Amino acid sequence: MTPKIELQGVTKAFGKKVVLDGIDLSIATGESMVIIGGSGTGKSVLIKCILGILTPDKGSIKIDGQEVTTMSRKERQDVMHKFGMLFQGGALFDSISVWENITFALLQNKQITKAKARDLAIEKLKSVGLGSDVANLSPSELSGGMQKRVALARAIAANPEIIFFDEPTTGLDPIMADVINELIVKCSKELGATTLSITHDMSSVRKIANRVAMLFEGKLVWQGDVSTIDHSNNPYVDQFVNGRSDGPIKAAIR
Repeated sequence: MTPKIELQGVTKAFGKKVVLDGIDLSIATGESMVIIGGSGTGKSVLIKCILGILTPDKGSIKIDGQEVTTMSRKERQDVMHKFGMLFQGGALFDSISVWENITFALLQNKQITKAKARDLAIEKLKSVGLGSDVANLSPSELSGGMQKRVALARAIAANPEIIFFDEPTTGLDPIMADVINELIVKCSKELGATTLSITHDMSSVRKIANRVAMLFEGKLVWQGDVSTIDHSNNPYVDQFVNGRSDGPIKAAIR
C-alpha cells in the first residue's frame, strides 16, 4: 500500500551546518508517528520540509505517492488542503475571536460563509471539550489549556487527512497535558487522520504514538513500535527516554 507520507534521502543544510542528513521515513495511512530528539536536532526543519516551507537540498518527499518537492505552487496548495497543524504555543491570533481563529483558513480561502463558519467552530469546540460560550471570546481571555484546545479545534476544522503536532503539550501542567494527549488521540481516530508529532514529552509519546523515530545529528538513529521504546537496545534512545546526563548525546554536545 502507498504510504501517506514518504521521505527518501532528504537532506537540508544551512551553510556548513547539515541539519537533515539523508532522512528515510515512511508513515502509513492512519498511523501516528512521533519524532523525538533534543532541541536543535532538526525536528522542526523536517516538518517544514514536508509542508513546503523549506525546500530540501536533496531527496524525495511524497504525499499519497505524489512527489511534492517539484510541484508548482498551485499543485502544492492543493496538496496542502490535506493538512492540519497544531503549532507549538497554539499560535492563535489575539485580534480575532475564538471562532474566527478556528475557521481562519476556511474563511480566508472563501470556502465557507461566516454564519456556517461559526456553527462549524462551535461543533469543533465541542469535539475538544469546550462549550459554545467560548466561541466569542478572545484567545487572551483563555487559560493555556483552553488555548491549546482551541488550537486543536483549528487544526481539525477542515477534517484534514494529515495532522502535524509541534510540541503539543509544551507549557502545560501534567494533568492538562494528559487531557490534550487524550484529545489528540480521540480527534485523530474520529477523522482517521495520519499524524506526525514532534515532542520532548515522553508521556505524550507513550500516549499518542504507534511508531517512534529518534533524530540525532541529522539522522534517524532508531525507528520502532512505541511498545519497544523502553528496550530498544539503542544507546541514544535509552539515554533520551530515561533522561540520563551521561551517554552518547552528552558526549556529542560538549
